[in-house]
Order: sequence, then structure tokens, then C-alpha cells
Amino acid sequence: MSHRLTQIATRTGDDGTTGLGDGTRVPKSHLRVDAMGEVDELNSGLGVLLAEPLPDDVRELLVTIQHELFNLGGELSMPGYSLLKEEAVLRLDEALGHYNAQLPRLKEFILPAGTRSAALAHVSRTVARRAERAVVALSRAEAVNDAPRQYLNRLSDLLFVLARVLNRANLDGRGGDDVYWKSERLRREGGPAA
Repeated sequence: MSHRLTQIATRTGDDGTTGLGDGTRVPKSHLRVDAMGEVDELNSGLGVLLAEPLPDDVRELLVTIQHELFNLGGELSMPGYSLLKEEAVLRLDEALGHYNAQLPRLKEFILPAGTRSAALAHVSRTVARRAERAVVALSRAEAVNDAPRQYLNRLSDLLFVLARVLNRANLDGRGGDDVYWKSERLRREGGPAA
């Protein structure tokens, strides 16, 4: 990106097109624009999550992720360009291993619920999956690097794990455990959903 934004309301999009980072104009319904929008929504959702009380290490990780998502969006806005580095995907893998090791093994499905911060992490997880689907759809039509798809896939997994971590963090006085799905099998066996 060769310049900074100096004017927000340019009116150049009034005709239903938008400019990509390389200067080309495409319809706002273009698959590339859709993928960029999904990543932007995901980043905004993480911004809402960051407004909540969070453990310091989780906050630091999410801030790093926001910057990486900005890189991912920049990469999507410039066809043929690479901004998101492989190290970003590896960092998510490491975080997944670190936080997942702290959690009890799941024996049943959980609901996207619990503390407010955990619920917001689950919302961001679903947006990450939608962003991943948008990047996959774009890659079927145009060349897209592997890192954006891999990053979004790992990030949705990490947000699931972080939701479980946040349910146990007890920063809002309501922490405890995951909210388990009340399945018929568990009800019969007297498990957590009974």
C-alpha cells in the first residue's frame, strides 16, 4: 500500500465498485472484496472481545492476531502479493498447544456460551470460519496464497480453545466450566448434561 488514507468519504464507490490495493476497481460483490470484508468483521469482533476483562497473556495474543489479520486483509486486497508470513500460522499452532494443554479433555459438545468474554470468542470463531469459507471460495476463482486459509482455519480452532480458557478465567465472577449440550446420551448416562 503506497499511501495512507487522507479522505474517507471519496464517493468513488457510489457506482458499486471499490478499489483494491493494487489500484484495480472491482464490483463490491467480488469474491475478493467479500473475503476482505469477512476478515475485517473478524478483526472488529476481536476488538469487541478486547474491550472485555481478559488475562494479560490472552490480551497480548489477541492484539498480535489483530495485526496479523490486518496483514491478511492487506494481502487479500493486493492480488499476487504476500504479507502474512508462515510464522503467523506457526504462532497460532503454538498458542493452540499451550492453551489446549491447560484444559480438561472434552467428552461432549459444548454450547457457545458461558461468560461474556467466552461468548464473544465463540462469535469471533464463527466469523473466522465464515472468513475461511470466503477465502476458499476466492481461491477457487483466483490464485490465493495458502497462508490466509491456513491462518483462518487455525484461528477458529484457537478461538474455540480460548473461549474455554475464558470460561475458566473467572475475571467477571462467573467463571467455571464449559456449558455442555444436553444430549440424550449424556442424560441417560448421568453425565454433565444430566
